[in-house]
Amino acid sequence: MDRVADFYGAYIDAVDDGTDDLGSELRAHYLTEDLRQRLAAWEEANPADGVLRAQDVPSHWDVRYHDSGAGHVFTTVTLTWGTGPDAGHTRLAVQSDLSTKLISDIEDGAQEGASGSNGCRDGA
Repeated sequence: MDRVADFYGAYIDAVDDGTDDLGSELRAHYLTEDLRQRLAAWEEANPADGVLRAQDVPSHWDVRYHDSGAGHVFTTVTLTWGTGPDAGHTRLAVQSDLSTKLISDIEDGAQEGASGSNGCRDGA
């Protein structure tokens, strides 16, 4: 779960900064080759970032453990768009391989888990 939190925190910062290839380098370091290929296909069909499932950068993110089994850890990533009562949320189901510690799948929607780690764009 910590690697998923590390990835999303660094990736969101890199995408928000947008001045170099750090986002691509982070994908190469944290994601399996198969997932990178599937994200490229998803991004070809959708005008958005496949990791974030959006065109913008979230204002806040939260990563929570959901489950584990069959050599995988399943986490829920909640991305918050905007602030205050009108803020929107996107939940992503993220699968990591225990043997390689690489993220091997990102899907839309997930259930909340029991424990987590979070971050904010504003440093709060």
